[in-house]
Amino acid sequence: MYYLVRTGQSLIQEKQGGCSVKQHPALSRRTLGLGAIGLIGARAAQAQEAYPGARPVTIVVAWAPGGSTDFVGRVVAQQMSRELSGNVVVDNRPGASGTVGHASVARARPDGYTLLMGVNSTYAMSRHLFPGRGYDDDRAFAAIGRVAQSPIILCVNPRLGTPTIAALVAKAKEAPGRLSYASSGAGSSAHLATELFLRAAGIDILNVTYRGGAPAVQALITNEVQVAMVDAVTALPLMQAGQIVGIGVSTLTRNPLAPDVPTIAESGFSGFEATSDFALLAPAGTPASIIARLHTALAATMANAEVLERLRASSIVPTPGTPEAFPAYLAAESAKWGELIRTRGITLE
Repeated sequence: MYYLVRTGQSLIQEKQGGCSVKQHPALSRRTLGLGAIGLIGARAAQAQEAYPGARPVTIVVAWAPGGSTDFVGRVVAQQMSRELSGNVVVDNRPGASGTVGHASVARARPDGYTLLMGVNSTYAMSRHLFPGRGYDDDRAFAAIGRVAQSPIILCVNPRLGTPTIAALVAKAKEAPGRLSYASSGAGSSAHLATELFLRAAGIDILNVTYRGGAPAVQALITNEVQVAMVDAVTALPLMQAGQIVGIGVSTLTRNPLAPDVPTIAESGFSGFEATSDFALLAPAGTPASIIARLHTALAATMANAEVLERLRASSIVPTPGTPEAFPAYLAAESAKWGELIRTRGITLE
């Protein structure tokens, strides 16, 4: 028995031992092609259902170990490992105000195995200070969801004698340019949050830039500078020890770990808000099914009681969000900080 197939015929001829010839409905090129596509699609679906499998998922943190972004990244990675039944690890890639790490993820293969614990100081602020970064935050990433925010506390040295925001503003107006504040780098969250406050208060305080948050806080403790915006994780133990005085919280609600410290908003600056916001991002082009799987795992992570307790114990406020809501949030954040940078004439020089 043999078969004779002629390309382009509508029938396949089957000859059996020289006897009669049977004719069967043919498998046309189109039919064969559709079958192949279906097979490929089925294999792709199986691969995505198996995601992440044995291969580890990396969350890039664009800052050195020990900071708030690193802390949030590690808490999320640990629980997402359980939710995905896989291995989620953190890779610290610091440099250029977070741009090095963000750029590495923007260029990564969009397969769900390289993610970014993004922070708004990079995706919404430094974009206006580093115009030649080689990627566009609006197009380079696919959002998995917002994660949390870290409050910032407006602090003063105890020797300044200004236990309230009103007292600080009055003293600054008495001697314009005589007081100084510490920032952890040009374009950092602390720098821009302070500039936002100075503009709202209409006061002039000199900026002294330090190479990182630790030396900036140390300068405040030693009274080398009199004012600084300090992330809550760092500020609270120093406030409890009496080394610095917290006079205003940058969130719209008071911090439960420092309930006696008023918000800046309730101290005469309605609507004032300046926080470090964290979001989990993937490279643009990551399949929608993988984004959905990651978001489900992230949502479960942010609903986990142990995760919530660890975050809140460090003054990190959970702010879970959806992929669909992120673009509008990003546009608003970028517009807010871009306008401040332009009107205050802030540069990296």
